[in-house]
Amino acid sequence: MLVHFGLHGLNPEWKSCTVTIGAFDGIHLGHQALISEAVADGQRHEIPAVAVTFDRHPLAVICPEREPEPVLSLDQNLAQMRRLGLAAAVVIPFDAHMAVMEADSFVKRVLLDAIHAGRAVVGHDFGFGRDREGTAEMLRQTMPVTELDQVLSDGIRVSSTEVRRAINAGHVENATRMLGRPFSIQGTVVSGKKLGRELGFPTINLARHRSSLTPADGVYAGWAKTPLGNARAAISIGHRPAVGGGERSIEAYLLDWDESLYGMPLELGFEARLRNELDFPDLDALKTQIGKDVEETRTKASLPNEPD
Repeated sequence: MLVHFGLHGLNPEWKSCTVTIGAFDGIHLGHQALISEAVADGQRHEIPAVAVTFDRHPLAVICPEREPEPVLSLDQNLAQMRRLGLAAAVVIPFDAHMAVMEADSFVKRVLLDAIHAGRAVVGHDFGFGRDREGTAEMLRQTMPVTELDQVLSDGIRVSSTEVRRAINAGHVENATRMLGRPFSIQGTVVSGKKLGRELGFPTINLARHRSSLTPADGVYAGWAKTPLGNARAAISIGHRPAVGGGERSIEAYLLDWDESLYGMPLELGFEARLRNELDFPDLDALKTQIGKDVEETRTKASLPNEPD
């Protein structure tokens, strides 16, 4: 998949394409339906499918105090788009100029002149341009438009807002259903206090690459993707009250693993919530509970099978 940042210097090799447009934060089932239909539409008409997205959430510029935490990083979103078969993604900087661009200008300058869009696939609540004045019906005056219905999960409309709500509450199973895959976070392995090693369960500590969405405090069954391979992981998020407390941390015990990962990039996926973060009367009680968490992880987590 070709990724082009900004419109400057964009000189598409195609004469026409099927385009889909949106913030695409998280690439949940709704986004996947749009992208998959755009890819299928492009194949039917023998033209490439292209996603037009933005380098940040529009609210970061329009109303910063309401800017939501990103579900995934831009790199993660683009990786998911690539897996869905898009030919290209154009990432537009969303700045003050873009925030006030009128809908008809967006169609002409971005979709027609820059992207060479000839067809479009949009969602049922699609809006674009200043104050979301542009609609699917308006776009249909310029090109054929396929408008998809909303996607439901357990009777709830799938949206990035609902995904965030589930993750913030620790309901990672709900998030998985809406995303179609486990929610994951990325970071770098850093040195910790090595208390897990003393308990017989050496853990890795994850420093996030950037501030973004993190599941609620608690213990989770999931997996780890590393440069050296993948493993099931019992993941703990919180302030570690059983060992004196401290700053919020993300730790993981990788099952059946003995390789050092210090300084390496790591991705942690969350498949099931096991329990709340707890205090314990002594380290023996903590060790016993960790053992139970590890065994539960062995039955509830699976090894990731997606390519890195």
